[in-house]
Amino acid sequence: MAAAVASPLRAFLHAESAGGIVLVVAAVIALVWANSPAADGYAQFWQQEVSLGGGEARVTHDLRHWVNDGLMVLFFFVIGLEIKRELVVGELHDRRAATLPALAAVGGVVVPALTYVAIAGGGEAGRGWGIPMATDIAFAVGILALLGRRASSGAKLFLLSVAIVDDILAIGVIAIFYTERVTLGWLAGAVAGLLVAAGMRRLGVSSPWAYVPVGVLVWFATLESGVHATIAGVALGLLTPARPVAGRDVLDDLERSLHPVSAFLVVPVFALANAGVDLRGGVLGDAFGRPVTWAIMAGLVLGKIVGIGGVTYLVRRLGWGALPADMHHREILGAAALGGIGFTVSLFITDLAFTDAALVAQAKVGILTASTVAALAGAVLLLTSPAGTGATTTSPRRTTTD
Repeated sequence: MAAAVASPLRAFLHAESAGGIVLVVAAVIALVWANSPAADGYAQFWQQEVSLGGGEARVTHDLRHWVNDGLMVLFFFVIGLEIKRELVVGELHDRRAATLPALAAVGGVVVPALTYVAIAGGGEAGRGWGIPMATDIAFAVGILALLGRRASSGAKLFLLSVAIVDDILAIGVIAIFYTERVTLGWLAGAVAGLLVAAGMRRLGVSSPWAYVPVGVLVWFATLESGVHATIAGVALGLLTPARPVAGRDVLDDLERSLHPVSAFLVVPVFALANAGVDLRGGVLGDAFGRPVTWAIMAGLVLGKIVGIGGVTYLVRRLGWGALPADMHHREILGAAALGGIGFTVSLFITDLAFTDAALVAQAKVGILTASTVAALAGAVLLLTSPAGTGATTTSPRRTTTD
C-alpha cells in the first residue's frame, strides 16, 4: 500500500514542480506583453469572441472566458482526481493523519478571509474575501523542489495535504458564494449527467473515452445553469474510482495522461490570459494605495502563516494530530508561508468576484506581490529550519526517506 501511494505522489510532485516553472514563465510573459508597446494586442487577443455550437445551443464568449470556464475544467478535473485519491488511499484516508492538515487548511482559509474583510471592508470590494483563501500547488511544490533535500519529505507531504483540503474548501466557496444565478432546469440536467456517469461506473465501464460525451454534457449543463462550469470538472473527478475496475487503475491512468496537459498547457494558458496587468500610467502606485491590494497581501502572507501555523501548533498541543514522520516542527511556519502562494485559484476567484476593471487590477497586483513575498518567506524559513540546515531530527513515529 505504501508503494502504491508513494509512486503516484512522487510523480505528482515532479510534474507540479516542473509545471510551476512553466507557470512562472507564462506569468512573466503575460506581464511583459501587457506592459509592452503591444499591450493593445494583448487585450484585443483575449477579448475576441469565439462561438461554439449552433442554433439554440450556440454559446458565445470571449477567449479569456473560454479559458476560464472551459479549459480550466480540465485543471479542476485533475484536482478532483487528486482529492479522490487522497481521500480513499492517500494521506487523508487515515483519520489521525488527516486531522492536522485538514484543520490547518481550515485555519488557512478562515483567517485570510477574515483578514481581507477587516482591511477591505464591505461593498463591492468586500466580494473579494475568497481571493486570499487559495494555495497554488504548482508554485508551492515548485519552491519545495528548488530546495531539494533542504526541505524534508514530511514538509512536502504536509503542504500537499493542506493544499488539497484548501482546494476542497475553495471549490465549495466558488460553488456557493460566487454563483449569482441558478437555472434549475440546466442544473437538473447536470445532476442527471452525473448520475449517468455514476451508473456507468457501477456497470463496470472502465474506458475513459466512454465518459467523454457524458462529461461534455455535464459541463455544458453546468455552464448554462449559472453554477461555475469548473465545478463539473471536480464532480466528475470525484466520481472516478480510486481502486481498480476490471483490473484497470482508471484514476491512475487518467492522472498520468491528463496531469501533464493540465500542468504544461492549461495552467500556463490561464496565466497568459489572466496575469497580464497593465501597470503603466500610475496603476501600480494607485494599487498600493488601495485597501483591496493590501487586504489580499495581508491575507495571503500573514493570514496563511497565522491560520495554518497557528492551528497546526494548537492541534499538536491538544494531541489531536501529528506531523508527518520526518517533518521538524520548525518547518511548520515555512510550509504555512508557502501556502500563501495563491496565484492560479486566486486569479480565478478574482475574475468571479469583481467586474470593475480597477478592482481587478488592484487584486492582481496584490496576488502577484503576495505570492512572491510568500515564496521568498517560505524558502527562507525552511532553509533556516533544522531540516534545511542539515541538522538531524528525531521523531517518535516511523521515519521516511525523501
